[in-house]
Amino acid sequence: MPGPKTWQLTAGAAAVGLALSAGAVALAGPWDSGQRTAERDRAASWAGRGGAHHGPPKDPEAPAPAPAPSAPGVLAALGAPVAAPVPAALPSDLGRLLADPALGPNPAASVLDTATGRVLYAVRADAAMTPASTVKIATATAVLSALPPDHRFATRVVAPPGSAALTLVGGGDPTLDKARLAALADDTARALRARSLGNVQLAYDTSLFSGPAVHPIGANENLAPVVALMTDEGRTDSSDSGPAARTSDPAGDTARAFAELLRARGVRVDGPVSAAAPGGAKPVASTLSAPLPEIVERMLTNSDNDIAEALNRATAIATGRPASFDGGAEAVPAQLARLRLRLNGVVFADGSGLNRADKVTPDLLTRLLAKAADPARPELRPILTGLPVAGFTGTLSGRYDTASAATGLVRAKTGTLSGAGVNTLAGTVVDASGHLLAFAFLSTGTPGADPAPVQKALDRLATRLTAH
Repeated sequence: MPGPKTWQLTAGAAAVGLALSAGAVALAGPWDSGQRTAERDRAASWAGRGGAHHGPPKDPEAPAPAPAPSAPGVLAALGAPVAAPVPAALPSDLGRLLADPALGPNPAASVLDTATGRVLYAVRADAAMTPASTVKIATATAVLSALPPDHRFATRVVAPPGSAALTLVGGGDPTLDKARLAALADDTARALRARSLGNVQLAYDTSLFSGPAVHPIGANENLAPVVALMTDEGRTDSSDSGPAARTSDPAGDTARAFAELLRARGVRVDGPVSAAAPGGAKPVASTLSAPLPEIVERMLTNSDNDIAEALNRATAIATGRPASFDGGAEAVPAQLARLRLRLNGVVFADGSGLNRADKVTPDLLTRLLAKAADPARPELRPILTGLPVAGFTGTLSGRYDTASAATGLVRAKTGTLSGAGVNTLAGTVVDASGHLLAFAFLSTGTPGADPAPVQKALDRLATRLTAH
């Protein structure tokens, strides 16, 4: 017999499936750590193409991964739901909840029906406010629209023909871990033996990214230096999400670890030293990240700042801009403008939302979510599938319990800037009539150092939407 959480999640998934089959979004099961894996594969494939074929990386000489199967549709689309009148109680109820003193003096809100685009509730919806981590919704939209869904980040080892000078080239992969680095060492050692090379000089190349590596807020436990080569996000402990002590030299540490791995495999290694890969260098071995949609989901679920900043730079590179904080600040709004979104007053100073200079409107956040729900935009679907699930996954796993009507139904990106009085919540919910609603609630200047009261106030607003 399933427990209460299992029942609620199943019911929530069924409700979501019904609403999305009705034309809002075609999500599919099963669940895997809060992700809909079938939808992940579908989003990783081109519209109208059979399998989730992960094409070759940009380096034509690097090995291409095998195609992955895509899942069939679970429910056929039934057409957009008929617009229903907004219950008279909804605006008054939301207004009362928005007036909670815990939300500070000037909270803002936007709620719209993703299938029709109709605004159901708006208070200061065009006010440009500090979004904190909800800016990651914009980061995700920009990178998913700038790069193909089969994009993978490659970390490569290259060398000139016949040379013993190896270079470990960072490809901007924020998900490289010790296991994949060890596998890369395995492949490199095999290639060296095939070339009868037992003594090499190792360099490492981080030139893909430019500009300052340290975030403008300074070194802190929320983000490692943003460099093109790192392992385990520069974490010095065994964690894989949340704040943690970080190394000040993630690229150098990765290169030194790689050298030790080669030595353990019988290769004599001199170095490593920091240097650009020489001209004419050819691939020796490489390791590829998961497809872009999966990385976006991970970023949103865990509110991963390191992934967010790497994706910001990937957007800059894809649009011909410098791979820096400044390049990302230009690239993201340019991509959103291509989607014909209103950008009045918005500022994207970074990709993670750690920068207090970021400014986003509630209206923009809900329209980004509506774009992700658009059947014509399957490449944006990981934005919805990556949102934390209330009471179950990511940054919402501890904010709802089995007594809440929103548990398993609300999917939302959280945002908190401690010490700045900024707390936000933006996501989706299926209401009682089967409509997929997008919402954004932003607050600033909230009283007290404890974020719990304002987070509970935000959660009450989202919970109210489940009964619309």
